[in-house]
Amino acid sequence: MIDVLQSIAAFIVALGVLITFHEFGHYWVAKCFDVKILRFSIGFGRALYKRNFGPDNTEFIVAALPLGGYVKMLDEREGDVKEEELPRSFNYKPLWQRFAIVSAGPIFNFIFAVFAYWVIFVVGVNGLKPIIGEIEPASISDNAGLMAEQEIISINNNQTLTWSTAIDMLVNHTVKRDIINLVVIGNDGLKQHIEIDLSLITIDEMAEGKLLKALGLSVVKLKLPAVIGEILPGGAAEKSGLLESDEIVSVNGMTTQTWSQWVEFIRDNPGKKLDVEVLRSGSPVNIEVIPDSIQSDGKAMGRIGAAAYVVDGAFDSYFVIESYPMPHAFLKSIKKTWEMSVLTLRVLGRMLIGEASVKNLSGPISIAQYAGQSAGIGLLAFFSFMAIVSVSLGVLNLLPVPLLDGGHLMYYLIEAVIGKPVSEATQMLGQQIGIVLLLGLMSIAFYNDIIRLLG
Repeated sequence: MIDVLQSIAAFIVALGVLITFHEFGHYWVAKCFDVKILRFSIGFGRALYKRNFGPDNTEFIVAALPLGGYVKMLDEREGDVKEEELPRSFNYKPLWQRFAIVSAGPIFNFIFAVFAYWVIFVVGVNGLKPIIGEIEPASISDNAGLMAEQEIISINNNQTLTWSTAIDMLVNHTVKRDIINLVVIGNDGLKQHIEIDLSLITIDEMAEGKLLKALGLSVVKLKLPAVIGEILPGGAAEKSGLLESDEIVSVNGMTTQTWSQWVEFIRDNPGKKLDVEVLRSGSPVNIEVIPDSIQSDGKAMGRIGAAAYVVDGAFDSYFVIESYPMPHAFLKSIKKTWEMSVLTLRVLGRMLIGEASVKNLSGPISIAQYAGQSAGIGLLAFFSFMAIVSVSLGVLNLLPVPLLDGGHLMYYLIEAVIGKPVSEATQMLGQQIGIVLLLGLMSIAFYNDIIRLLG
């Protein structure tokens, strides 16, 4: 229940901020060109909060449905305008000013993304180094010559400090169907150049989170020694007599070298007696452990109520803080925003030509889940999520679909060519087509959300 409430709250905060920023773009540029603003609405439907402000008595509204917003400007096409106020009417303004006002919303979405990425790059993120774990035999990675324990230090001459950066690059090049050059370094310090053809991977595999699996490689697993740390009161570990700092040597005669092996024994044997040999202060001790049985996804699983003993700094060599000086971070944030924008357009293009499935579309339920998860990780993760959504909003709003900002910009471009505004009849027809397209996309996105919820 707490996770659901967190997702809802994070969703409302994220969309509220991004929608406000988008609409403020329209508002601010319109005010720069002296257009009278009648209403600034965050959300649609019944007003939850309302107040008036400024010399024009502009109405500010926070509405019940937080899935969009709008800025209502003085416009002859939407009602009578007093003659003395005609110069402040939107439709009275020259074409270039109207174009600037409409395009300002998506542009402000990109500005927000640049700011969010800039903050992330300046503050820095503690990330796992791109060290390769197990390689699947006869896979793309295996055939290319990659080996376990190698670290990816660059992709196409771009440095990869963390797995997050490496995966972002892999995603981008997968959508472009590129052949990439990886530079990897092994434990022996030798560098190796590896070519991988990413056109062998489908966008659907990538979108389902199976990119690394499709490549046949995995992230390195941090190996903890099988040493008992904190013991929870009342659990099977305490009842059996296990103590903190006990080192697990074997279970039922099978040697145990890592904590993950120990956990696997426990999970696979709920309610069963296990003969465990431990080293306690250098001396062997035999203990009988019977894991408690708990239900997980309808399946019985063993648990003893003990955590691993982790020495401070044991994994420092596996992690790195990726941060940059302010000017460098700003340039990287612009580049990142551009790359995410192009990536979004390419994926949409692949969907249109049938090379990617529409099941990759996400609706508000999935977005709320991602918002909650990122907020739970931390502020920088939430910022990263908001940057991605902001880029998506900017790109989608620039598509030449009537009802969206891109549809209006398309009409203005036609007006610039033919020398007169597009007829109202044509615009009405365009709106009807736009409604059908948007309702269709929303229906598919909602359907995908429901399918994901049902598993």
